Amino acid sequence: MRQKKFLRKWKRRSRDKLTSSTISVKVNRKTILIEWGDCDPAGIVYFPRYLAFFDNCTSALFSSVGLPKYETLKRYGIVGIPLVDVRASFAIPSRFGDEVVVESSIEKWGRSSFHVHHRLMKDDALAVEGFETRVWAARAADDPEKIKGQPVPQEVIDRFS
Repeated sequence: MRQKKFLRKWKRRSRDKLTSSTISVKVNRKTILIEWGDCDPAGIVYFPRYLAFFDNCTSALFSSVGLPKYETLKRYGIVGIPLVDVRASFAIPSRFGDEVVVESSIEKWGRSSFHVHHRLMKDDALAVEGFETRVWAARAADDPEKIKGQPVPQEVIDRFS
């Protein structure tokens, strides 16, 4: 219940605060082999698996600029970068045994949030496009049971340019 309230409040406040002040030029590419367990009975990737792929690719993107998740949480005193909005567009199905490449980048930074863009390529064709909005979150000082968006440190943003 508390998390839902936080997300609603965060979305209302952040809607107008998102800016394109810093656009990421860093693109990370991660190759994924589609496994049997990723597929539904029709033999194509079950759509929630794409969200798991994208989450892993966001972590890989941060690692690629020297910010592996564990060290980032510890270094900046945050609880994580929770997902507050997600959507995907599907163009071409992926199947068991396919090797796909996910290209991930941060396309927009806000005060305490950022937008990640994923392009899942099958051969040279765009198969799936994913969009995430994440928040830089720490425990609230007045109530450790709550989390609160914190400003993304400029040094973090700078690593992606």
